[in-house]
Amino acid sequence: MGRNNYRWIIVTLLFTGTVINYLDRQVIGLLKPTLEVEFSWSETDFGTLMSAFSFAYAIGLLISGKFIDKVGTKVGYSVAVVVWSIAGMLHAAARSVTGFGIARAALGIGEAGNFPAAVKAVSEWFPRKERALATGIFNSGTAVGSVLALILVPVIMQSYGWQGVFIITGAMGFIWLAFWFVLYEIPSRQKRLTKEELLYIEGDKEDQSGTQVASKNSASWYKLFSLRQTWAVITGKLLIDPIFWFFGIWLPSYFSAAFNLNLKVISPELMTIYAATTIGSIAGGYFSSVLIKNGWPTLKARKGVLLFVAVLELILMIAIANFVTDKWVAVGLIAVAVAVHQAWATNVFTMASDMFPKEVVSSVVGIAGMSGAIGGILFPLLVGKILDVYKAGGNLTGGYNVIFTICGVTYLVAWVIIHLLTKKPTNIPTLAT
Repeated sequence: MGRNNYRWIIVTLLFTGTVINYLDRQVIGLLKPTLEVEFSWSETDFGTLMSAFSFAYAIGLLISGKFIDKVGTKVGYSVAVVVWSIAGMLHAAARSVTGFGIARAALGIGEAGNFPAAVKAVSEWFPRKERALATGIFNSGTAVGSVLALILVPVIMQSYGWQGVFIITGAMGFIWLAFWFVLYEIPSRQKRLTKEELLYIEGDKEDQSGTQVASKNSASWYKLFSLRQTWAVITGKLLIDPIFWFFGIWLPSYFSAAFNLNLKVISPELMTIYAATTIGSIAGGYFSSVLIKNGWPTLKARKGVLLFVAVLELILMIAIANFVTDKWVAVGLIAVAVAVHQAWATNVFTMASDMFPKEVVSSVVGIAGMSGAIGGILFPLLVGKILDVYKAGGNLTGGYNVIFTICGVTYLVAWVIIHLLTKKPTNIPTLAT
């Protein structure tokens, strides 16, 4: 890194934190075949565990967003990492659905702090024209964390059992925390930052899209909920987040059921899929940044990418549900689908930092993330019920195909709502409490 590129060191920290966040989150999905045999879980039991995580994640997002805006990014992110790392390790002590449910809930509360903190850090450290790319880079950590889980879980399990997997992966957050404490501070207080880079970071505070609301310090939830902008970001998370969670948690089980994939060894199929999300995350941020540099209004550029994603996802999901009979064809189509999803996630996150000042970004992301988690509470229950019905009929793969179709339609519905909510954004003089 050059003397005027310290902000990219910050992105590296955010990326690594997100990797660990998703590594800890993905472990239970990869251990599902082992745990459901050992503890006699049904698909509905597993869906209940996922809903416990989502319920806690929803509460955690609402609380953590406001908490991080109040105490600052450095302290807020640190607290989140400590909570989720301890919770991840506590899974090793669980012996029942209730025990795992408690551990999953604690994990959800802690992990909820990752994205509000990371998006806030990007709004603090990057000018608007670079935020989508920076967000795409750290958001790609979700993919790398998933791939890393595919590699580490089988290796650790062979030597230390499923309990060792939870303990070792959970402990990784504490290693990251040491680097975070040493390297992170807001730009105005960061002694390692050059004056030139500080001026560059703060050089485009004017709003390019005409949509950003004003703020002095912080905002009440009531005021944030009164804005169309807030509801646009909520929609992008509420309807779409559960789809990615479905891919993250049930995808190993889908390949096991549809193509007899052995999940006790490293899977090149799943690694290919999760690795593809890295490309989608960064490309989605890069694409909208290019549009802005070529004269597109900020919000129009974000929504343009979202529309492209929505149409492509509909085509892909219909193809997966109706035409896939070969394992590697399924891998290819799902890899593109999850990659394109990450382009969606990157631009929705960046919309929050575009439309709101940095003082309230974490609160908005927390509210929106809570909404996504609420969707995540309900969707796993629906998935579990659908799969149990089709499983009883001897056609588990058919159940997955129904779910893929539902997912494809949802992206386009979400885009239409976002577009309508942001055609005439609400402007008020101040959000300050």
